[in-house]
Amino acid sequence: MRYLTVIIIAIFWSFCTHAQTYEVGIYAGGANFIGDVGSTSYIAPNAPAVGGIFKWNRSKRHSFRFTAIFAQLEGNDADSDESRRQIRNYSFENSVKEVSLGLEYTFWDFDMHNDRNPSTPYLYTGFTYFNHDEFILNGNNLEKTGTSGNFAIPMVLGYKVVIGTKLVLAFEIGARYALTDNLDGSAPENDPSGTLSFGNLNNDDWYMFTGFTLTYAFGRKPCFCAF
Repeated sequence: MRYLTVIIIAIFWSFCTHAQTYEVGIYAGGANFIGDVGSTSYIAPNAPAVGGIFKWNRSKRHSFRFTAIFAQLEGNDADSDESRRQIRNYSFENSVKEVSLGLEYTFWDFDMHNDRNPSTPYLYTGFTYFNHDEFILNGNNLEKTGTSGNFAIPMVLGYKVVIGTKLVLAFEIGARYALTDNLDGSAPENDPSGTLSFGNLNNDDWYMFTGFTLTYAFGRKPCFCAF
């Protein structure tokens, strides 16, 4: 009896696994940096961000989500409201390539297979790994010394709506809490004496994405079994 139960569960699980809806599409928007160089505004995109996105809609309320995004982060003390930064006048540009995997949770049921075009706000979080440039302070200039990889925690708030029967358009604002303080060269790892560090060394860097996703839905009509 126990083995029969296991077989039935396996068959049911296999059916549900292959009956889910998937989404694949693009991300386009802007990025901005929050750290020890440049503006301290939280939502102020000043450089492009583009990428791709894939979702597995596991139920009406949650999806597993994967994104890959490329962004150019820029920081310039001349854009800051703080006079101290304006006088210092540091600036940098950093190329960031990230991949992120996590869970997207919708506030309301989101079922593309009903008779109306649903829409809902959503939250996303998970784990992000990103590659970025490293900098070190040379006189009054920030110079690139190489590249490095680090982890970040993504926190995203968005709103999505179905267009027709296959397309989903979403607008979202996302923060990445980077587990490094050297996206702007303020805490170089190859400076054990700390003489080249500057700014607030107790806070790690952040970077923001503001943009749109457009995805195409495909796959069989989901059964949305329990999980």
